[in-house]
Amino acid sequence: MKYISILGSTGSIGTQTLDVVREQSDKITVTAISGNKNVELLKRQILEFNPELCCVMDDNNALKLKKILPSYVKTQIVSGMEGLIAVAEYEKSKTVVTAVSGMIGLKPTIAAIKKGKTIALANKETLVTGGNYIMDLSKKYKAPILPVDSEHSAIFQCLMANENKAINKILLTASGGPFRGKDEEDLKTVTVEDALKHPNWSMGKKITIDSATLMNKGLEVIEAKFLFDIEPEQIEVIVHPQSIVHSGVEFIDHSTIAQLGHPDMRIPIQFALFYPKRMENSYKSLSLSDIGSLTFEKPDLKTFKCLSLAFEALSAGGTMPAVLNASNETCVKLFLDKKISFLDIGNINEKVMLSHIPAKIDSIEAILEAEEWTKQTIKKLL
Repeated sequence: MKYISILGSTGSIGTQTLDVVREQSDKITVTAISGNKNVELLKRQILEFNPELCCVMDDNNALKLKKILPSYVKTQIVSGMEGLIAVAEYEKSKTVVTAVSGMIGLKPTIAAIKKGKTIALANKETLVTGGNYIMDLSKKYKAPILPVDSEHSAIFQCLMANENKAINKILLTASGGPFRGKDEEDLKTVTVEDALKHPNWSMGKKITIDSATLMNKGLEVIEAKFLFDIEPEQIEVIVHPQSIVHSGVEFIDHSTIAQLGHPDMRIPIQFALFYPKRMENSYKSLSLSDIGSLTFEKPDLKTFKCLSLAFEALSAGGTMPAVLNASNETCVKLFLDKKISFLDIGNINEKVMLSHIPAKIDSIEAILEAEEWTKQTIKKLL
């Protein structure tokens, strides 16, 4: 039996993780979960999966959840960052699915690593901001980090066929988002509603906007560098609109292995939860003959500058990726709140990076200081 905690059980990855639990209900138990605003969904999840611990980030929402739960429910309700860390550290859980979005996932993920948990990593910000510091902690505490992102899961699976040192390059695929083929002039009038219409994937709002700007792919480039211990020059981003080839690896003999499948996040989630085993499921089988054709093209780095900025942040090193991540997180929220335009996201990210002198990351405090500096810098820019 697998015992897991889910950080962010009410979000897109969290709910799909629970789909996997339903599919494999005789092999997996949810011992702890967390959420924030969606109290009604948390209630339903508690009644269905009977976790022993549940964190609600907001104190008032935690009280609300306690009031609406039936009296027979024994789930302990906690709140705030302390509660989130308690879910991550929960003794019975051997695997922690980090499905929260944003920098809020950093502290609980580090806490889980220090407890030697297996990390099913869906929170990009952990590696983007922490980089080698996080990977060193993973090694020190013998806490494996298994990727949940479909692209990194694909690379991870391809590497199972060979040794990491035999990598020539990684082929990181991108759908291109809803604005593939558009130019800068087209993007001047983009609305929030337009940007939230992803052609292939069902995701949370933040990651959907990141996909539209190609920042999501930029963050994945940074993640891949640290996850697979490669150089930025070894990562090639390819736009693949059908989202069937999830990524691939070219080895030093110029043989390329790729991983294919329908755009269904439950598949990489299940792989991370049961690694190294593969489990049968009822999900849709891939038929290449039905799909007919697969296409590939280079990304437009001029129009979608966020992807270029990610490579530049990697080259600068130190706190620069953390600053780019914090700037982007702030800008996406401002865009969703309709306070800045779509193109402002990339433009502000660029200005913030130009204002920053990267420092070494040797602690979580260094990451949080970079985040705070970024927020203050953006306030001055607006």
